[in-house]
Amino acid sequence: MIGLALILAGCGEKAQTAASGGGKAGRGGKGAGGPAPVVVAPVQKKIVPLVIEAIGAVEPMRTTAVRSQVTGILMKIASKEGQDVKEGDLLFEIDPRPFRNALQTAEADLQKARVQLETAHAQVARYSSLTAEQMVSKEQFEKIRDTERSLEAEVLSDEAKVATAKLQLEYCSIRTPLSGRLGNMSVHEGDLVRTNAADAGATLVTINQLSPIYVTFGVPQQYLGAVTRYSASRTLKVEVVPPGLDEKPEKGELTFMDNMVDSSTGTLKLKGTFENASHRLWPGQFATVTVTLASPEVLTIASSALQTSQTGQHVFVVKPDKTAELRPVVVERSFENLAVIAKGLTEGESVVIDGQLRVNPGKPVEIKESGAAPAGGGRGGKGKKGGTKDHGPGTKDRNPAASS
Repeated sequence: MIGLALILAGCGEKAQTAASGGGKAGRGGKGAGGPAPVVVAPVQKKIVPLVIEAIGAVEPMRTTAVRSQVTGILMKIASKEGQDVKEGDLLFEIDPRPFRNALQTAEADLQKARVQLETAHAQVARYSSLTAEQMVSKEQFEKIRDTERSLEAEVLSDEAKVATAKLQLEYCSIRTPLSGRLGNMSVHEGDLVRTNAADAGATLVTINQLSPIYVTFGVPQQYLGAVTRYSASRTLKVEVVPPGLDEKPEKGELTFMDNMVDSSTGTLKLKGTFENASHRLWPGQFATVTVTLASPEVLTIASSALQTSQTGQHVFVVKPDKTAELRPVVVERSFENLAVIAKGLTEGESVVIDGQLRVNPGKPVEIKESGAAPAGGGRGGKGKKGGTKDHGPGTKDRNPAASS
């Protein structure tokens, strides 16, 4: 009897334990079958720029390698490396004394030829009257005329020599042919500089124009039609973000489109022109380029709302009765944290942007605030970045990425 009582007492404890566990399981089951906590965002119409993004290289609009046009001793360097110069500023001075001497010689030869020509003119005038009176033969008179014509040619030649000597003397003062910034100087005062030197050392300094400036970049050939179509009606805007801590873009315009596609890379070469007043763009620099083709108003959702399955992309739409509907969608393109919807949604509907893993089609959901993201969220688990931030019309991040 005592043994039977112990057996019955043990069975009673197991029954109580089972009953207690069953109660917890029942609460857990109620929780699992209850509304799924989610964060939602509305389907909205926004102005979303249609952009092309590429990596470009900064190029000077004009560049020149300054060389000497005369051979001589470099007497003076009038500018410093890295200095901003204007067109016509003095850069170098070469010893002008040999060229002054050459000019004086040429001027003396010219003066001599002019005196001889005046004498020849007088002789022709005197002998022409004598020829008319038949006091001088025609052959003798023609010889005097030939001497006059020869001296006229000699005067012209000497005048050209004087002009050349003056030009050579002007070349002793080397001036900048364009406004820009000086590069590294390869010469020093006292060096012998030569003209027509074939080696690279003949370049005294290189000048690059910094304002305005080009940014050259290439886009895939499939964008040719879009660029041609949109640029035919208006000037396309281009923005460049140079590398560095300050990511404020420089704004310019598309000014060049190459007349052929590079067959080796399948890209089309484009150029944008920028004022570059602050000199943030530097020749040889690489930068992120964004070309804005258009700014249409389109239907958008947060990118975090998109889910991908074997049948394609879909979203969970929260219906007025607080139940979830799985809705297939067609995405036209993406921009920043937005997805442009071509088909599948209407303006004003609410889509789940966080907590998709706990959502079942046709089951109820519980809408949470975006600041309190539900645990166990799906791809849109980071609710704060999932597109709940209101981007005003036409706004975009510093480095937008989109495809047309």
